[in-house]
Amino acid sequence: MSVQFRDSLQQGFARMAEAARPFVHLHCHSHYSLLDGASEIGTLVKKAKELGMSGLALTDHGNLHGALEFYRKAKEAGINPILGYEAYIAPGSRFEKKDAANSKEASYHLTLLAQNRTGFKNLIKLASAASLEGFYYKPRIDKQLLEAHHEGIICLSGCVSSELSLALIKGGADAEDFREAREIAAWFHRLFGDRYFIEIMNNGVEVQRLQLEAAVDLARRMGLPLVATSDAHYVNRDDAVAQDVLLCINTGKFRTDTNRMRMENDSFYLRSPEEMYAHFPGLEDAVARSHEIASSVSIDLELGKRHFPVFQLPPEKTAEDYLRELCIQGLKERYAGDEEMLPGGELAPVVRERLERELSVINKLGFPNYFLIVWDFVRHARERGVPATARGSGVGALVCYALYLSHVCPIRYDLLFERFLDLNRKEAPDIDIDFCKDRRGEIIRYVKDKYGEENVAQIGTFGTLAAKAAITDVGRVLGWPIARVNQLKALVPEQLGISLDEALESGEELKKLYETDAEAREV
Repeated sequence: MSVQFRDSLQQGFARMAEAARPFVHLHCHSHYSLLDGASEIGTLVKKAKELGMSGLALTDHGNLHGALEFYRKAKEAGINPILGYEAYIAPGSRFEKKDAANSKEASYHLTLLAQNRTGFKNLIKLASAASLEGFYYKPRIDKQLLEAHHEGIICLSGCVSSELSLALIKGGADAEDFREAREIAAWFHRLFGDRYFIEIMNNGVEVQRLQLEAAVDLARRMGLPLVATSDAHYVNRDDAVAQDVLLCINTGKFRTDTNRMRMENDSFYLRSPEEMYAHFPGLEDAVARSHEIASSVSIDLELGKRHFPVFQLPPEKTAEDYLRELCIQGLKERYAGDEEMLPGGELAPVVRERLERELSVINKLGFPNYFLIVWDFVRHARERGVPATARGSGVGALVCYALYLSHVCPIRYDLLFERFLDLNRKEAPDIDIDFCKDRRGEIIRYVKDKYGEENVAQIGTFGTLAAKAAITDVGRVLGWPIARVNQLKALVPEQLGISLDEALESGEELKKLYETDAEAREV
């Protein structure tokens, strides 16, 4: 039997099994659960597909950073993307930020899933407010925010660190504490209605067993539906060690430390449907309900469409005409007294031809309004004496030089406009503007006030551990002497951003050490 045929047969059996005993993971963490989750999104999606699942949820800790990457890759794989996140919810108001000794006291956990596009928009509002208004140890929402933005959201009661689970674990069968748990569940049920589910887990951990028993009892008493999830932090069981090392990096601990944060076992991986049913005997309905919930989710995101704010033009002028006018005015100021570029007070043919060519591309791609907006806030910065300049490929545009976005003449330095903008590329031009760090807040406030808070977003970038950085951090976690770590790092080829796989492929000495030294191989 060929390997290809065998794999196809196995995948076929997996799909048949999924159809007979359906299950979809609704509680999964990717590497966007920073230094906690160890699942690369593409690998996570591929594994769910191999297991025959029709859908998959992404529920990273306190953020939606991976949502769009996950959405695209899940769609490409032909499985239903369920966009969610494991929210941190404040015990009281998100604005109360005192007296908590640690993050566990400052917030509970709650699993939120978007059922449709409206729900995803509300998740974005919740996650944004959590970071901007509720950050205290963790980005936190509160019940007030949930009341305002619950439409289109499915709520699972959460893991053992949720408000409900903690009340159940604390109280067990105690009447008073059980009443507290009932009140918590009743509040969420009133808000979410039939979109509220009691979440149960079984990763072989004692505290989960205690929560599960009490949660099943509560759900039956209150007539609330149960749903089984698995707190997946990595894709395969043998990824547990890598995930544990990530936790050590995150918390600044050694792997040998006894008193540190760690997962209790190696069961927090993406289980198959068969494994899930085996771990919830007598609760098969709760396992199957995950598939019912997933089937109720339909998220269709409008990607690729631009929603630029509109620059207010002077009366009886078009964006194209006004941009041209500003460019000619700016170039005459820039080249004042330069007879080569401005002979007789008029733009030289080389300047005019370059300007016309750039404006033609900008107009055909529909970006005059965009350039006017950037010109507007840079003009505001100049008027207020805030230093500002473009960097990157935008410096190659004469239009940017004319608008005072950049301060280098691209004609004199033979810089290419096509590196910045080209008819064959439909992406919006990336005009990076640096402002004085002490006063850039003034410019951000100007843009928000003029173009609307809803049209302005601040973004972040994610750093990954390249080969040498990974060796440094992992070597420290494993307790290696610095000299030994440096010796291993010295064998990594000098190549910007090189990965460990690439380093092993191209570095003969490193590869030899990897094959002969067990400690080096562990790193």
